[in-house]
Amino acid sequence: MTAQAGAQAGSSDRPAARVVCLDRDGRVLLMHWYDPVSRLHVWEPPGGGIDAGETALEAARRELGEETGLPASAVRERFVEVTRDFSWLGVRYVKTEPFFLAMFDGARPEVVPGELTEEEREVYRGYAWVEELPDSVEPPELAEVIAKLTADPAVTDPA
Repeated sequence: MTAQAGAQAGSSDRPAARVVCLDRDGRVLLMHWYDPVSRLHVWEPPGGGIDAGETALEAARRELGEETGLPASAVRERFVEVTRDFSWLGVRYVKTEPFFLAMFDGARPEVVPGELTEEEREVYRGYAWVEELPDSVEPPELAEVIAKLTADPAVTDPA
């Protein structure tokens, strides 16, 4: 998640990057989180904050590995910028995040979160490879983001 520690009040524009993961059958990987402040369940692509000195692509690759155990090398340089306005743990985030694309040859690659922060461990509820996006997906326009990321035939056809 992109949240800062605790249930702080206020807002944040901390830079972050996300990864839209697609398996060979076009299913999307979503991480399931529970916000105890808003009492809402959220489904979103893996991702998180960009550390000092790190590029957005480096952060996306690092976060994918930390949150899912999937290979960072799957993250392609292609991205779509997404304007976001959401609250998490009592903090409002208003910013633009790059959403990168990662594609996997297998069906539903195993996800093994390995390096979640203490805060993430407390709110993590699992993951799913989905064919249809749930109502509680973040960002709400994720279907359009996926369409933009995969619009170029060369992206989905490695031949």
